Amino acid sequence: MKVNKWIIIIIIILLIIIIAAIFFFTDVFKKSEKVVLGSKLFNEQYILAHMIAHLMRDNGLQTEVKESLGGTMINYEALKKGNIDAYVEYTGTAYNVILKLPPLDKWDPNEVYQKVEQGLMEQDNIAIAARLGFRDDYAIALHKDWVTENNVVRISDLEPYVDDLSLGTDPEFASRPDGLPQIDKVYGFTFGEVRQMQPTLMYEAIKNNQVDAIGAYTTDSRVDLYNLSIVEDDKGALPPYDAVIIVRKEFMENEELMKIFKMLEDQIDTDTMRGLNKLYDIDKKEASDIAKEYLIEKGFITP
Repeated sequence: MKVNKWIIIIIIILLIIIIAAIFFFTDVFKKSEKVVLGSKLFNEQYILAHMIAHLMRDNGLQTEVKESLGGTMINYEALKKGNIDAYVEYTGTAYNVILKLPPLDKWDPNEVYQKVEQGLMEQDNIAIAARLGFRDDYAIALHKDWVTENNVVRISDLEPYVDDLSLGTDPEFASRPDGLPQIDKVYGFTFGEVRQMQPTLMYEAIKNNQVDAIGAYTTDSRVDLYNLSIVEDDKGALPPYDAVIIVRKEFMENEELMKIFKMLEDQIDTDTMRGLNKLYDIDKKEASDIAKEYLIEKGFITP
């Protein structure tokens, strides 16, 4: 009996050691796993990817940022296949490009968010981990002094002037059904002249008074640099492009990672993102440095 008792005790001790070892090595493995972050091909995407990476490193996780991985579908397919673990997407892009849903008569940001959240999960088991708080929308921008002089605040206010206004825009915005054609449809008027050009040329054109208005981006630092004013889309003709972090469904079960993503929930508004983009575009600072300095300023990571 005594022998059997000691055998049982030894077996229990061994089981405890084995279980403890499993938990220990599982935790070590978790810490040694590399979280890979994708990014699209422009300023704020680099900054945001590095921002997530800095948060993860500050919490003991290894990360890799694949800066300029590609456009929307390259990042999305990489996420689905497990080549990357997360990247920042925009609800309007997910709605129109990934899910290919029909345009809404009036673009309500919360409705678009809900349809995207549901659609990504149902179609591809992709989840939204955090909503960052800013939107990078298409918008109509004009010279600030002209807007002030003519008391123009909303797109509707342009109606008396629009026949005499020229609009510079990138080819995508000019032709997409949720872009300029939707403005024509919803507001019932068309700009006197529409000139298609690359985004860089578009900003130079309005700077040099070669066009009167442009199809701008709300987080673009050149809006402030060239003293432009964005007019309100008061009839909701254009889709909302809320910035969100998206991940595969299984990541939602990792409480440690989700807690890190949620740190950025509603932490960056549109003006802040435009300011961060300015540091990259105008001041020529590195995206990683911009991201780190912002997180330190917010108290999210230690210097």
